[in-house]
Amino acid sequence: MTDRLRVAQEIVRRHMWWSAGGALIPVPFADMVAITGTQLKMLAELSRTYDVPFERVRVKAVVGALLGYVLHPPFSSGVVGSVLLKAIPGVGVLFGTPALVLFTAAFTWALGRVFIQHFESGGTFLDFDPETVREGLRAHLVEGREQAEMRTGTGAPSRVGDRAGDR
Repeated sequence: MTDRLRVAQEIVRRHMWWSAGGALIPVPFADMVAITGTQLKMLAELSRTYDVPFERVRVKAVVGALLGYVLHPPFSSGVVGSVLLKAIPGVGVLFGTPALVLFTAAFTWALGRVFIQHFESGGTFLDFDPETVREGLRAHLVEGREQAEMRTGTGAPSRVGDRAGDR
């Protein structure tokens, strides 16, 4: 493993936990701003690590496309439900937050891993094609969920990667 790869993996690990922390913000939509900002910061750090120009507008579009793949029903029913549940004052935060924390950590992990692979192969944000990483993204999402569950000691129910075809 190269030093650059080791640094990149640490960037992803660190931002995985920061984005999960953003999901703990009890104010609806403020949490999403924190999560998105953390993910963009992670991608900016990865791009610096690999000497790839960071173009915020392009990166936001790519992240949105990848999130769209992940939030495709029925794969997403637990995640969307958690976001909506969290918007209910009081009890919503208690019941919606755990699944959102796991999803956020898993998605940030998957996002980082996909871009590490892309940058390792010499790619940039300009030649990144979300369609070509679709299956790899889902595999990394399952891996990210397992990392989050293992490190937090939770076995909280999550819909991320639960379909047999997504493993």
